[in-house]
Amino acid sequence: MPELKLTFACSTYDRMLALRTGDVKPEGIDLEYKAIENPRAIFDRMGWKAEFDLSEFSSTEYISRISRGDRSFVALPVFPSRVFRHGFIFVNRRRIARPQDLNGKRIGIVLYTQTAMLWVRGMLASEYGVDPDTITWVEGSMRAAGAHGNPNPPKLLKAPRVVQNTSEKSLEQLLDEGELDAVAGTRVPACFGRNPDIVRLFPDFRAAERDYFKRTRIHPIMHLVAMKREIHEAHPWAAASLYKAFMAAKQRCYDMINIEVAPRYILPWLLADVEEMYEVFGRDPWPYGVQANRPTLEALMRYMVEQHYLAKPLSLADLFVGETEWKGKAAPAI
Repeated sequence: MPELKLTFACSTYDRMLALRTGDVKPEGIDLEYKAIENPRAIFDRMGWKAEFDLSEFSSTEYISRISRGDRSFVALPVFPSRVFRHGFIFVNRRRIARPQDLNGKRIGIVLYTQTAMLWVRGMLASEYGVDPDTITWVEGSMRAAGAHGNPNPPKLLKAPRVVQNTSEKSLEQLLDEGELDAVAGTRVPACFGRNPDIVRLFPDFRAAERDYFKRTRIHPIMHLVAMKREIHEAHPWAAASLYKAFMAAKQRCYDMINIEVAPRYILPWLLADVEEMYEVFGRDPWPYGVQANRPTLEALMRYMVEQHYLAKPLSLADLFVGETEWKGKAAPAI
């Protein structure tokens, strides 16, 4: 019988590479990997028109859809992107010396509802007492004038203090020229390293993030894998087959990064980085599945309630499919 043909849109992450090359194939599925290196473009195309059968997708956008009754997608507990955000907060040092100084300031962001910003605000509030409601959030593109992509953001239960950047300048230009007090999100502004007044809020962000993880067990999840619900309902075995393949592709990544003779990557201190990674995170530093990520997923849900995405937390068991459905059996004929 023919295999089930599915399209999968995702950036070329090392943990996904074996799926793109075909070295790992999901059983019973002919997976066409569509490599798109701009996640926002993937989210917009999947979110507006469901252009792919499954894709990398914003975790907050998916959860917000479920909360308002939009059940177009299901999600696998597979997390292509997760990033600590301490190192992505840049401030004017003449105005901000510590996190609490952010209260009442103007901060540039690409999108208030971006998952990265949910984590930034949640971390600043829970760890340093920063009140996001006192801040004016200026939305726009970091690199150019205008908006960031063409998102379909969730409508929040309480409107935040957000204004649009209507100038003809990018957010990083506004920061450079003193019209913003800070920027935060996913990019390093071009003025960092050139303008001596623009510095990281957490200069030793690696130490701050390591301490944060050891205390909280939170490794912020940005993206999950969303699949059209109609496909899941028509082929309920497919989620488990895909989950098994994602796990196998991640293992290939671990196999490649572990140094046997000569390093495969250009990082000069790769051995030290790998040893530190295992020391801090354990033998599976990038876990998939709900239980292995419970502290992070529960924090994500808590922040979504605190920041008015949700009225109450959703059950994690109701959000994900595939992990507990794989029984090691062959996929059925289709």
